Amino acid sequence: MTDLPLSGHRPVRVLLADDEELIRHGVRLILRHAEGIEVVGEASNGEEAVRTAALTRPDVALVDIRMPVLDGLAAIGPLLELSPRPQVVMLTTFGDEKNVTRALRYGATGFLLKDEGPQELISAVRAAAAGDAVLSPGVTRTVIERMLDGDARGPGAGPGRGADPTEPLDALTDRERDVLTLLGQGLANAEIGRSLGIGVGTVKTHVSAVLVKTGTGSRLQAAVLAHRVGLVT
Repeated sequence: MTDLPLSGHRPVRVLLADDEELIRHGVRLILRHAEGIEVVGEASNGEEAVRTAALTRPDVALVDIRMPVLDGLAAIGPLLELSPRPQVVMLTTFGDEKNVTRALRYGATGFLLKDEGPQELISAVRAAAAGDAVLSPGVTRTVIERMLDGDARGPGAGPGRGADPTEPLDALTDRERDVLTLLGQGLANAEIGRSLGIGVGTVKTHVSAVLVKTGTGSRLQAAVLAHRVGLVT
């Protein structure tokens, strides 16, 4: 994950949603001391998270998967319907791979393990605000494998059984196909830009085009597609 340059940028606004007060307290303390990040709201359940996000307009929402009243998975849709739309990053424990897979299909930017270190948390918030996928390496391989499993495939995850797996690539330009390949390798926007010799703004334009043309709802879904069609092995 790549940190944002801080000079000249307004603070990244963050909402914390977790039913465990100690978790919220710990995350808040870490982010409070990070330059260029501001915690603008907290919530103890998904319903409260959606209400608070509508009022505080966060750039990034850190959302626990398992919460009362409305869990984190059910909160993803309402959060993504807000304007401006926050980047939703799920907080999880190692045993939540199945739920994490569902969250990514629902449009979450990515996931973080709750035992990540302070610098990893700070970098993840900055990466999410920049539009990059946020993936904890501890469970990334398992999540990719689940999403590649045809029996576990959900809406927006790519072609189903019997479909031509390369069909989503037909509408892509050569440069967009290059971008999809690099997404499949897990590269952030800045890394894609350096690899292709183009600016980050141009990368974002290509990524958006890739997501629309392939019908994938997130960078991770696009990465899974790149693996499925053989662009990445």
